[in-house]
Amino acid sequence: MENTQHIVVLAGGTSAEREISLVTGQAVAAALHTANRRVTLVDAAPTESLSARISALAPDVVFNALHGRGGEDGTVQGLLDLLGVPYTHSGVRASAMAMHKPTARRLFKSIGLPVPEAREVLWRDLSEADPLPRPYIAKPPSEGSTVGVRLVRPGDNLAPFDDPDAPALVETYIPGLELTVGVLDDEPLDVIEIELAGTVFDFDAKYRPGGGAVHHLPARIPPTIELRAQAIAQAAYRVLGCRGVARADFRWNPEDGLQGLYLLEINTQPGMTPTSLVPEAAAFMGLSFPALCERLIAAARVGD
Repeated sequence: MENTQHIVVLAGGTSAEREISLVTGQAVAAALHTANRRVTLVDAAPTESLSARISALAPDVVFNALHGRGGEDGTVQGLLDLLGVPYTHSGVRASAMAMHKPTARRLFKSIGLPVPEAREVLWRDLSEADPLPRPYIAKPPSEGSTVGVRLVRPGDNLAPFDDPDAPALVETYIPGLELTVGVLDDEPLDVIEIELAGTVFDFDAKYRPGGGAVHHLPARIPPTIELRAQAIAQAAYRVLGCRGVARADFRWNPEDGLQGLYLLEINTQPGMTPTSLVPEAAAFMGLSFPALCERLIAAARVGD
């Protein structure tokens, strides 16, 4: 009898991005199903030991479709390393550094990549004094999908914070365009320009149908900016030690030309939902969603 490859798709979990992760997991599970493959979708919510569940399923490969804490910060990657199960996307080191934005920023700056001016503070500090001139962006240092991101404008009154003693990362707000670049197996994809109805590419704009974001592919930017964004995205991917697929997010102020392009962060677990950016960029280069998922399975391995 011919062996049947068994893929476990990990999704859900307990982070603030649980619902988006479930959508990603369902889409990936459907795309990976073939005649010679068994696909099991596993919700990583802690109803029982995740390590015991994975061990009992004995998968050949785990497709990591988790987002947020526990799924893209090195935690589940470390578990899978201990179990010796190959998995998609980045390993422990790259995942942990990319998820903690201040650490990633310091690494980017160390190799000369342009990042906005920033300060690390506590949320309660914002009610006492502005750490940077307004407008600025304030966000949690270790969340994805723009969870908890705030734009603080001149004259704004700050709403109460959920946890005033929690850390925050404050960055200079860069006016202009939102750009993003996927990197697949060390090769940058085409730049996507994200046209916003509002000022910030927030959770609703990313994931809600009609949320206010229009994707332009190819981006309506000069070739020099496109090439520069792709080069920066690739350099960020490499310095973190990413593998599989990742996505770098930028802001570009056209008034400042090349000097107006800033790297915001890199996401090692970019979404695979119907409105997600990386599948859109992959399709633009002729790589279908099932083919993209197959590329990630082919690159799966244990460790960094």
